[in-house]
Amino acid sequence: PDSLRLIGEFIAAGKPVSAVCHAPSVLINAVLPDGSPLVAGKRVTGFSNSEEDAVQLTKVVPLLVEDGLKARGGLYEKGADWAPFVVEDGLLITGQNPASSESVAHKLLARI
Repeated sequence: PDSLRLIGEFIAAGKPVSAVCHAPSVLINAVLPDGSPLVAGKRVTGFSNSEEDAVQLTKVVPLLVEDGLKARGGLYEKGADWAPFVVEDGLLITGQNPASSESVAHKLLARI
């Protein structure tokens, strides 16, 4: 709970937040200080349902990142499976898969 609160407080304080691959799942339950979902109305990405299907883990993982982000109002976007793909919406920087890590890191470094 403290980490979820901190993520919302970072955004509210003008600090960037980034996550790659399955890590954007933490954003699903993160809220802003006013209690609204952090991803609502925000362009985001994370490990896609099609990538999860490709590794045959759709029925194994506790949640699908793509579905979870959409369920909280996130405007989910994806690129080609396994290719680098990054979405930046304000202070929120997300990467679709491990291939996106370097690009996310560069965008985050440019903000701090």
